[in-house]
Amino acid sequence: KVDELMAKMTIEEKIGQMLVVGFQSTESDEHIERMIRDYHAGGVILFDRNMENPSQVAKLTNQLQKIAYSSSLQIPLTFSVDQEGGAIIRMKEYFSSLPSQQALGEKGDKKAISKLAVRTGQQLAAMGFTINFAPVLDLSDTDSRSFGTDPLLTGEYGSEVISGLVAGGVTATVKHFPGNGRSNVDPHEDTSAVDADQLDLENNDIYPFKKVIQELNHDDFFVMVTHIKYPAYDKEHPASISPVIMQDLLRDQLGYTGIVVTDDLEMGAVNKYFTYEDLGCQAVSAGADMLLVCHTEESQKQVFNGILEGVQSGEIPISRVDEAVERILSYKYQHITTIEADEEEAAKIVGDK
Repeated sequence: KVDELMAKMTIEEKIGQMLVVGFQSTESDEHIERMIRDYHAGGVILFDRNMENPSQVAKLTNQLQKIAYSSSLQIPLTFSVDQEGGAIIRMKEYFSSLPSQQALGEKGDKKAISKLAVRTGQQLAAMGFTINFAPVLDLSDTDSRSFGTDPLLTGEYGSEVISGLVAGGVTATVKHFPGNGRSNVDPHEDTSAVDADQLDLENNDIYPFKKVIQELNHDDFFVMVTHIKYPAYDKEHPASISPVIMQDLLRDQLGYTGIVVTDDLEMGAVNKYFTYEDLGCQAVSAGADMLLVCHTEESQKQVFNGILEGVQSGEIPISRVDEAVERILSYKYQHITTIEADEEEAAKIVGDK
């Protein structure tokens, strides 16, 4: 099926599949409909601004999925969310019992971590979500989003979350590769660099990622790449546009074969220093399969156009786009088994204490 689709698709349709876009409304609006219909966006990310209650979210994902299926290709959308626990919870009034990773790490109960992840996966799947951008594998003794500073335990707890989410019906995402726990600068605001040598990074920050890559099925989780710089690997580029980090380290050295997704390209760590056209072109060239552009339509169009111009100029080989789109379509047809969420069922399942 993927081969048949790929043979039919225009370059614009292929590029669209690589974009995961956000919008501002609780129901389908002109912005998101245009991105799906005209720019062929393959994925949508939802935030609190889009989410009022479980049945409304299920209705929204159904509305948008119908738009995608109204095209001649009828390729399903992915729906993603950041549902980490603690401070990073969408629709908190319905998910208030989801602790932070820090609290779970301090307790150290693998069964509890697994059980919570299964329940979270079931609740997200009931509303139409296919991907959760969790768990966080960054090492930190202060950040509540982190399981702690022990690389081995972080890898083990992360594995429990991945397996639990998958059992619940959604795909996990480990982040923020290659580990941004050492940085004190929020990448939403500005750039920073992790000044550690390769041996130190590989024995600590990178180790949890290496553990899940070695031990788990790569179809069960994506890898999200951070915008922070790691001069030990690449003095010039942030990780999210670095071929050394995405290709040489993640693909070749660690052997990861699944989908690589960038963190949001509208973050200050990169959008202060690069145009959106350059970010789109460089991220794809470096090895990203999916690109997050979470907020504004203009930025999303510019990222799309940057990739298109890169292909047309020869800066991005068409084989690089084909490789990414083949991964994305293969994922969709293996994992998206239903395109309609049950709005009544969502209301029953989500928030059930």
